[in-house]
Amino acid sequence: WAKDGDGQVVLLSGEPGIGKSRVIRTLRERLGDEPYIPLSYYCSPYHTNSALRPVIGLLEQVTRLDRNEPAEAQLIKLEAVLGRASDRLDEVVPLLAPLLGIPIGGRYPALTLTPEVQKRRALQALVDQLAGLAAKQPVLALYEDVHWIDPSTFELLGIVVERIQRLPVLVLITFRPEFQPPWTRQAHVTTLTLSRLGWRQGTELVTQVTGDKPLPPEITEQIVARTDGVPLFVEELTKAVLESGLLADAGDHYELNGPLPPLAIPTTLHDSLMARLDRLGPVREVAQIGAVIGREFSRELLAAVAPLSANQLDAALEQLVNSELVFRRGTGPEASY
Repeated sequence: WAKDGDGQVVLLSGEPGIGKSRVIRTLRERLGDEPYIPLSYYCSPYHTNSALRPVIGLLEQVTRLDRNEPAEAQLIKLEAVLGRASDRLDEVVPLLAPLLGIPIGGRYPALTLTPEVQKRRALQALVDQLAGLAAKQPVLALYEDVHWIDPSTFELLGIVVERIQRLPVLVLITFRPEFQPPWTRQAHVTTLTLSRLGWRQGTELVTQVTGDKPLPPEITEQIVARTDGVPLFVEELTKAVLESGLLADAGDHYELNGPLPPLAIPTTLHDSLMARLDRLGPVREVAQIGAVIGREFSRELLAAVAPLSANQLDAALEQLVNSELVFRRGTGPEASY
């Protein structure tokens, strides 16, 4: 429907670790070679009072801004990106350049608007950008972790939900149950709620992670019991057990190397992740630097701050990807994680 011009909104709700990000990743994979324009907006607990921070983050990413460049060079990059969706740069650039802190100098007339009017026009310019992109190709707009959304982005999102009804746009909004979206009664809005796994589903997920090689029953029972039906916990705890040295690969199944020690299986996701990182040795530092940068980070930025050669960095990233502690999008120097 969205591809044919009947814009759709999907509200995806679920508690932490329940699989919202996995749904998004699977959606991207299934789109495959389908031509579309991806737009990703990430809300953060650190920016709930930072106006339009998810929008600014996306603009910084697609324009590939270098803050060490002259302001004019930054402005040219912004013009190139905004020009993909609009031929009225004289109206759009003066409204959106201030969001990125880019001075417009003498290239455009200074705005003489009240703050409220300028904000309203900036929001409209952002929605017009979306419509302009959709006129070229269908758009997949992802708004993740909207329970942390700032008021200005929330206002923008409300306008987007209304505007895309006759555009080839699919908007996917993810959030935790405490967020109450106000758009549920609209005909083009679909609400999906992800619930916890039952015992059988949890057991099946353990088997999937082990590559269809059964674990000893007492191990599987502990994993499923301790993870409370949260898929992320099931996956991480199973991987932690496989990497712990407790088990031997017997071909078509796993066997215990000896008696199961007390507290051998981590009881929390944090413990599980830390145990897996510890076993990766030097790679742990790369994971920590990436985590400080943010939920998503580029190879380019990581290379600028990590004290490693290019070959060492690529090897570390490959290990992290193979361990599924991070996921890669793109290839080579342009990759993001």
